[in-house]
Amino acid sequence: MRARGETNARRRVRRSGCCPAAAALLRRTPAMDALPATEITALLGRGTRFEGKLYFEGRVRIDGTFKGEIKSDDTLIIGDGAEVHAEIEVATVIVRGGVVHGNVRASQSIEIHAPGKLVGNIHSPSLFIERGVEFQGSCRMDAVDAPAPAADARSTAREMTSQPRA
Repeated sequence: MRARGETNARRRVRRSGCCPAAAALLRRTPAMDALPATEITALLGRGTRFEGKLYFEGRVRIDGTFKGEIKSDDTLIIGDGAEVHAEIEVATVIVRGGVVHGNVRASQSIEIHAPGKLVGNIHSPSLFIERGVEFQGSCRMDAVDAPAPAADARSTAREMTSQPRA
């Protein structure tokens, strides 16, 4: 029996027995698909340690300790106090004061804010390094998908020398 003014969603909640607040969390809306620019989809908080491979969609912030590999087509934020030892390949990396050890490849941009520290090679078409940042490594600024000219020359030379001559 449908009460006057009751929507289908409310009727499903009433029948399922779960509270309306929980049901509201379970319902997907078109607004949920469009993530606000400041929304974080996952957080590795202070005092947390994780070792392994991290693949994600959306925006992930690391404030704890991470060791391993990170890959995504979205944004990674390294928070103040974070310590990351990883090979990172994402669209955008924002270092807000943590320490990163490892190579970073970002298809869109890399931002390093003070008092951040990055030890490793970086490759991105767009780079911002604030005064007060410590950076040790090499920097390459071009499209990430483009092969390295020096690497191509070395592999071509290797192929030519490794082939038997007639």
